[in-house]
Amino acid sequence: MTTRSWWGWGTVEDAVTPEERRALADRVRAVLPDADLTFHEPPDPMSLDVPESRIQPPGDLYSTGLIDRLGHSRGQAYRDITRNLAGKVGPLPDAVARPRTEQDIVDVLDWCASNDVAVIPFGGGTSVVGGVEPRDLDRAVTLDLQHLDRVLEVDPTSRAARIQAGVLGPSLEAQLKPHHLTLRHFPQSFEFSTLGGWLATRAGGHYATLHTHIDDLTESLRVVTPAGVSESRRLPGSGAGPSPDRLFLGSEGTLGVITEAWMRLQSPPVHRAGASVRFASWDQAVEATRLIAQSGLHPANCRLLDPAEAFLNAGSPHSVLILAFESADHPVDAQLARALELCGEGEVTEGASARWRKSFLRMPYQRDAMAQHAMITETFETACTWDRFPTLHASVTEAATTALREVCGIGMVTCRFTHVYPDGPAPYYGIYAPGRWGSLTSQWDEIKAAVSEALTNAGGTITHHHAIGRDHMPWYERQRPEVFNTALSAAKAALDPSGILNPGVLTTQSTAGSTRR
Repeated sequence: MTTRSWWGWGTVEDAVTPEERRALADRVRAVLPDADLTFHEPPDPMSLDVPESRIQPPGDLYSTGLIDRLGHSRGQAYRDITRNLAGKVGPLPDAVARPRTEQDIVDVLDWCASNDVAVIPFGGGTSVVGGVEPRDLDRAVTLDLQHLDRVLEVDPTSRAARIQAGVLGPSLEAQLKPHHLTLRHFPQSFEFSTLGGWLATRAGGHYATLHTHIDDLTESLRVVTPAGVSESRRLPGSGAGPSPDRLFLGSEGTLGVITEAWMRLQSPPVHRAGASVRFASWDQAVEATRLIAQSGLHPANCRLLDPAEAFLNAGSPHSVLILAFESADHPVDAQLARALELCGEGEVTEGASARWRKSFLRMPYQRDAMAQHAMITETFETACTWDRFPTLHASVTEAATTALREVCGIGMVTCRFTHVYPDGPAPYYGIYAPGRWGSLTSQWDEIKAAVSEALTNAGGTITHHHAIGRDHMPWYERQRPEVFNTALSAAKAALDPSGILNPGVLTTQSTAGSTRR
């Protein structure tokens, strides 16, 4: 039995060890020798000044307990962690509802609509963009779908399954295993996030190419809205007008509550091949990655690390491309061999892939540990076309470096590609800098604003797979076409006439429970 951390990522039992913490501190001192690495304990949650619930919901579906409300008050972004560490825990939901059936969800929505209470659908709570935070709301109920966690039906002929939205990643895979099938969708948050959360945020998974977004794996959706239930037909594809599923995929709980989905599955891979390639220059590495992305080889893993990222997390001071192929049907050695040919003068190297994977899985825990030492350690991501990447990369790197110098005095920026497409990469940037205890959140907000401006102005998206939430709204409003915003607002008004669902996300119209009406 493990215990979820109330203030940070994951479980208490899996937090960094003393030896791991010392190693992280030594690594920081090697790069930033003047950083103040004083350790700060998180506050005792029972000592926090938490306001009383402002509502009296009916029945036993609701909890107003302190730990429940704290655990559902925000997600897992750096600014969430630093606020928790500083004991700044508001705002909180007034209650947490845990429906056991779809009818329970209908009842919660009806009660909240009748009492002007906002509803925030909640999966695993791993949002890094303020997507589950009751910000600027007078009254709010968090709707936690944890009891809707079963694989209800499996179609082995079509390789699909009907799955409830509240199931966590590990439980989903465990339920599919006896059928010798897998969803094969592994975001970094896999252990603590849910199918419904993946669908609501259009999550990106493990695959660096081809079927990586949850959209590609979705056959049909069932969604409860305040206006009624929407259930699409199971089809491999359809040209019958705009897709109803596309309306709800990525809607972040603002249009309805996803309760079930038929998901496309696959057989577990049995053939694997992989290698790491290091390059003398970043430009060579980017070009090789583009050629592979456009080759039709479709590697499962095609992650490019710049020298700083490779040094910090894989122990190599060069640009490194990590490649992996897999199949349930046929050997993949030929695909790997061809990909290595496309790498040109790149040199195959040993060990970098295993070291980076181990570091990747520990990154969220390590970020939290560094926050306890007043280090700013956070990421932002985007996507752009290949022709725009050099300009975007230069602009974002310059903006981040300038912001770090102005806000922190010093710091470093890293870059890796998490996903690649024939027409462009998805760059993922890391920020490492010494912060000031008591000002960590505001310092990160300044840096985040600077880099968001730079990537938006350079033609990138404000997010490739982290969603919009509340934190990305200023830049999302600039990115989306205005006529689309009109259509989205009309859909919101039709499906959620009382404006109770996740106010402040995706649309900014007047909403229930809001202090900004």
